[in-house]
Amino acid sequence: MTNFPVEKIRADFPILAETIRNKPLVYLDNAATCQKPQSVIDSLVHVYAHEYANVHRGVHTLSVRATDKYESTREKVRSFINAASDKEIIFVRGTTEAINLVAQSYGRTNIQAGDEILISAMEHHSNIVPWQMLCEQTGAVLKVIPMTTQGELIYEEFERLLTPKTKLLAVVHMSNALGTINPVKRMIDAAHALDVPVLIDGAQAIPHMSVDVQALDCDFYVFSGHKLYGPAGIGVLYGKQALLEAMPPYHGGGDMIKRVTFEKSEYAGLPNKFEAGTPSIADGIALGAAIDYLTAVGMDTIAAYEAELLAYATEQAKQIKGLKLIGEAAEKGAILSFVLDHIHPHDIGTMLDSLGIAIRAGHHCAMPVMDFYGVPATARASFAMYNTKQEIDFLMQGIQSLIEVFG
Repeated sequence: MTNFPVEKIRADFPILAETIRNKPLVYLDNAATCQKPQSVIDSLVHVYAHEYANVHRGVHTLSVRATDKYESTREKVRSFINAASDKEIIFVRGTTEAINLVAQSYGRTNIQAGDEILISAMEHHSNIVPWQMLCEQTGAVLKVIPMTTQGELIYEEFERLLTPKTKLLAVVHMSNALGTINPVKRMIDAAHALDVPVLIDGAQAIPHMSVDVQALDCDFYVFSGHKLYGPAGIGVLYGKQALLEAMPPYHGGGDMIKRVTFEKSEYAGLPNKFEAGTPSIADGIALGAAIDYLTAVGMDTIAAYEAELLAYATEQAKQIKGLKLIGEAAEKGAILSFVLDHIHPHDIGTMLDSLGIAIRAGHHCAMPVMDFYGVPATARASFAMYNTKQEIDFLMQGIQSLIEVFG
């Protein structure tokens, strides 16, 4: 995509002009968190300087302004993922809280001893631990869909594990450790044929591709603002309205009630029922600015450009002797996980940092994936719309140089 305006986009992200150890910053840790455009930063500053007040409760001008801006983000999120109603958009702190909310509200209400919860072998800890906790609380059983060494789910095994005992499917849309994009629409359709509700962890997918929750027909879709070029401390739980209305609140407190007496409390309707207490007001408003930015660039345009970056990086990586890619699924997002012969990933990360190159080294909150591949950790370069082929060249040169240093 020679016409992709990457230099114009880079100019919108002030941190990309930083130097690290007297070298230009090459930021390739986008799967952990994305950097922020100036419009998002300006939004945060503007809220605190000109319109900060608590939302929903005040009749004074600042409160009304803040409430209008905060609620406008809810509508932007609804439109961005094509939800049917803004009542289906619940603001949370991030993906982790969203999954825990579903586990403890929907799960504790609907899942019993002997029931089965189905997840995949490539899940982030956030989509493993809450279900393990629910199983301990209810006596349910956690089942795991296996994967191939290519990093693809074994669909026939998914079909075998999906039974009348299955009461929930929770699966990642795009793996943070491997980049694999799972066939979630096909999986949702198969689950719904047995009346099994489906939660999709979209934390990695949402910054890289168009997401239409009505077309997917998922029951829940969860993601975080900080991976979507927005602030940390804000995230989204999408849920079908009928499911959310039937679920009990996860937290209790102010702003989620209709009436409180010492004998009984009546809860507010959606979405307030799940949003107890003072929310992340400025972060929520700034998430709206991030969505505006992405909408202007175009998600399909971003996806096409990042696919080009991944193809280029993969081709370059395969030329390096001693480099082994971890995860080579046919359908894959802009993540390159790898190991080097005789060099620990933490040493890779440290050496590349000395060249101004930021990658991630570790288990990526996906320890079962590392166990599957028999490695303690991987090095992970993850790309975003502001990255360039020249930065990939710097990465590959850096890898070559550290191979030479380690002999």
